Amino acid sequence: MTVSHTGGCRCGAVRFEASAEPHHVSYCHCDDCRRASGAPVSAFVGFRADAVSFSGEAPKVFENGAASRSFCGNCGTPIAYVDERLENQVWFMLGAMDEPANYKPTLHAYVREQLRYVHMPDGLPRHVGSSVERPADS
Repeated sequence: MTVSHTGGCRCGAVRFEASAEPHHVSYCHCDDCRRASGAPVSAFVGFRADAVSFSGEAPKVFENGAASRSFCGNCGTPIAYVDERLENQVWFMLGAMDEPANYKPTLHAYVREQLRYVHMPDGLPRHVGSSVERPADS
């Protein structure tokens, strides 16, 4: 049985679907994610990129070095994060998933950048930096 994980933007123009189980669900406290989302902490659901398809309008993409972030060009909803150093992976904003309650984060990343007033005493593992190993920049 194929499981489908769906989501999209607020206005419905951008839709996506993943046909595989997520490989990672996490919180990120880094400054880059904070600025991109406008929230004090972000949450992501990671899937294999070859299991993901988009429909409707193509999302707009902002590239910044190895990372790119997609968003709806109509309503501005943040959709996904891709790091070219992480082969075949796409990380959807948990809030863009149709059923966000189905994806429980399992860890925190970049806690060294966590805002002092953000307290999340959930007992999850906390990583000072990234929770996903990236190859060194060339």
